[in-house]
Amino acid sequence: MTQQQQHTLERLAVRRARAKAGWWMHATVFAIVNLGMAALSLSSGRHWALYPFFGWGVALALHAAAVWLLAPGGEFMERLVARERSKLQARDPW
Repeated sequence: MTQQQQHTLERLAVRRARAKAGWWMHATVFAIVNLGMAALSLSSGRHWALYPFFGWGVALALHAAAVWLLAPGGEFMERLVARERSKLQARDPW
C-alpha cells in the first residue's frame, strides 16, 4: 500500500469514526432529553411528549441511515460502488 493510499484510508477512517461518534452523541442527548420530557409529561397528566419523541426519532433514524448506510466506505455504499464498477467494466466504453 502506497503512502498516498494509507493517507486516504486514514482520512476516511477518521471521518467515519467522527460520524459514528456524532451519532452516538445525538442518540445520548435524544435519550436524556426525551426521558426528562416524558417525566414532565407524566407529571402533568398529559402525553404531549410523544410528539417531539416521534419527530426527533425520525431525525435520529435519518442520521443513523446517513452514518451507517450511506457514508463513504460503508458496506452499503461499497456494494453499490462495486455494482456500478462491474456494470461499467462490462460495458467497456473505451
